[in-house]
Amino acid sequence: VQLQASGGGLVQAGGSLRLSCAASGLTFSSYHMGWFRQAPGKEREFVAAIRCCGGRTLYADSVKGRFTISTDNAKNTVYLQMNSLKPEDTAVYYCAAGDGVLVRVTTTSGIDYWGQGTQVTVSS
Repeated sequence: VQLQASGGGLVQAGGSLRLSCAASGLTFSSYHMGWFRQAPGKEREFVAAIRCCGGRTLYADSVKGRFTISTDNAKNTVYLQMNSLKPEDTAVYYCAAGDGVLVRVTTTSGIDYWGQGTQVTVSS
């Protein structure tokens, strides 16, 4: 299984970025997909998740209204659209896949597969 994340970079506060994560080696439509982030010196934290079979999404309070998670099942890809970025959003962002109930994918222990990280840096 491979989860290949891309789209990170340097952006000014208030700007936008879109992260992508292409999945291979798994039945994409059978897994809930999520995004986590980890800032220096901090634990990895949940950002957003989307149900495998469409529709339901979950977000951390810190990103609600600013970030949007979506999938393109034809491309086996999950996206994270990040708007109104803040310096505190600076972190390495990881895509993730898990099965079971959706809420399980909001915890690191509920993740079956991790992608490599992509750095997001927001300057003030």
